[in-house]
Amino acid sequence: MLKIRVIPTLLWKDFGLVKGVSFDSWRRVGPVLPAIRVYNSRDVDELILADIAASLEGNPPDHDSVSDFSEECAVPFTVGGGITNLEQIVALLHAGADKVAINTTAYSNPNLIETAANRFGAQCVVVSIDAKRYADGRYSCYSHAATIDTAKMPVEWAKEMAARGAGEILLTSIDRDGTMLGYDLELVEQVANAVDIPVIASGGAGSYDHMIEVVKNAGASAVAAASIFHFTEQTPTGAKNAMQAAGIPVRRNFVSSAAK
Repeated sequence: MLKIRVIPTLLWKDFGLVKGVSFDSWRRVGPVLPAIRVYNSRDVDELILADIAASLEGNPPDHDSVSDFSEECAVPFTVGGGITNLEQIVALLHAGADKVAINTTAYSNPNLIETAANRFGAQCVVVSIDAKRYADGRYSCYSHAATIDTAKMPVEWAKEMAARGAGEILLTSIDRDGTMLGYDLELVEQVANAVDIPVIASGGAGSYDHMIEVVKNAGASAVAAASIFHFTEQTPTGAKNAMQAAGIPVRRNFVSSAAK
């Protein structure tokens, strides 16, 4: 088994961080830069910053802010939100992003995934899939911050994105987001079994046991989380200690707070 990554997710809206439940991100949790500085010292493997208002409001990525954030970030930095073309990806990478996460535009222009992967390498391109479960047990992918049902099934969409060159899938359960009730193991397992690229499980982490089970029982290659780190005493270091005790290999980074 490859070493499992622990990745805090920062949801950015209107100049600050927010969090809620099922993508209703109403609760403010503070500014971005202090959060990045704290995570620098907490043995995280990567950080994901998602501008959750950009696609809804038709805004382009805020490259200047990303540049400021990246100067403080000492771990690999994935940035998403509002990306619609290759030029914006170039600007984000120049601003200090290590990877870009693309969701909404992938549905209307899937060729962007292939073009970006060919130019920058698959390791740079993360496709974000937000999925909701129907009453009959089927899943559907949603775009525009989980407001529009695309009628695409996560398994088939993940396979297409992998075939087009995506290096990773960031898979979020809309139903579990912010609930801290645990990841949707069935959703993660279906997608992880369908593709040969890493699947980052997101949505629902409320305990270290949830992280252990999504890796051991559903095949996640990494765990992303927000609420557990914002609103409880549990930490990325604690998560790694628990996973290591459960026999899951993890990376030990212990980076300094110096900018990369």
